[in-house]
Amino acid sequence: MVVRPRLLLLLALAGLFSITASAQVTIDAFKDLDFSKNSLKQSQVQQLALEDLKLLRGIIFGRHGRIFKDGDIKSYLDEQSWYKPNPDFKNSMLNATERRNLDLIRIAEAAKHETIQPGDMRYWRGRQIPARKLGKHSGAEWKVLLAEVEAIHGKRFDDEPWLQQYFEERYWYFPNDKYDAKKLSAIERKNLEILSGAQKRQRKVALLPGDMQFFEDKAITEQMLQGLSLHELRLLRNEIYARHGRMFRAEWLQQYFFFQPWYTPDENFKDEELSGNDKLNVETIVKYENRIHQELGTKPITAALLEGLFIEDASQMRQEIYARHGKVFKEPWLQKYFSSFDWYKPDPNFTDAALTEVEKKNIATIAAYEKRAVTAMSTIEG
Repeated sequence: MVVRPRLLLLLALAGLFSITASAQVTIDAFKDLDFSKNSLKQSQVQQLALEDLKLLRGIIFGRHGRIFKDGDIKSYLDEQSWYKPNPDFKNSMLNATERRNLDLIRIAEAAKHETIQPGDMRYWRGRQIPARKLGKHSGAEWKVLLAEVEAIHGKRFDDEPWLQQYFEERYWYFPNDKYDAKKLSAIERKNLEILSGAQKRQRKVALLPGDMQFFEDKAITEQMLQGLSLHELRLLRNEIYARHGRMFRAEWLQQYFFFQPWYTPDENFKDEELSGNDKLNVETIVKYENRIHQELGTKPITAALLEGLFIEDASQMRQEIYARHGKVFKEPWLQKYFSSFDWYKPDPNFTDAALTEVEKKNIATIAAYEKRAVTAMSTIEG
């Protein structure tokens, strides 16, 4: 009779020691490991706390001198005697073993996040996102999350240079000029739908680019357009034409719609063929878009209009005020973007003296926002 309780006690102690040993696994167990030659195991990284996983990711990059903006990673690396900051770091310095290790870490991080974060969508590639995992994000973070679903397959984002640069800084991103949105899996398409729906609810907007399929037989109102940026309004308006196969002269528009799974180019389509609700919806969007466009130069900009924008988005809005007066831009992509609009008339003699007092104040308001806004490059590193 005494054997059984004693055996139970021994088993309990063994279990306690096992738990204690597991709990003692920290970042210190890996800081001297050569990640370029040694492959991590899933069982190893799963024992690490979320903060330690982030530091472990930092160590792999830090061995090549990558400089981080993330305060925790930066402080940790600065304390390591082997760390030598290298401003010329490139992801191409990572070998296949290091990339596999980073994949394992990033998947483990994504699994431990209470809500989805930029950088997590590879984990959700074969999993449907549940409502409890959506969380709250800025408008820019939603944009990154949505784009990430397709960036995994190599989609390019040349119409939004900051977004393209963001993905080019991810070690896992490889652009694919032959990317085809029609090849997204059913789960990936569903996740795009879930993310887009959550974005609309949080932003309290009625529709977003990609939604015009629901308005082929009914009219939209100006009230439904409230909260959309000028860029989104332009995409929304042109989407109506794109769903009829229109081919666009503006390269950024043609590229944007080319990557939509529903888009089938039709060189025979004529704009005047639009009729019924499609025509009315274009007119409604144009009217609202023109009013917002004009108000950039006639009314003070509100904080609500800027809230959630990355520095790159806010900067583009500020440049649009200058573009209304024909400023010629040094940045090729910015010049190409504004040149695609009929209202843009380049004026090589433009000076700031042409700006109104309201425009000057709006430029100052946006510039002040840019100083405290988050850059797309710091959303998530690694």
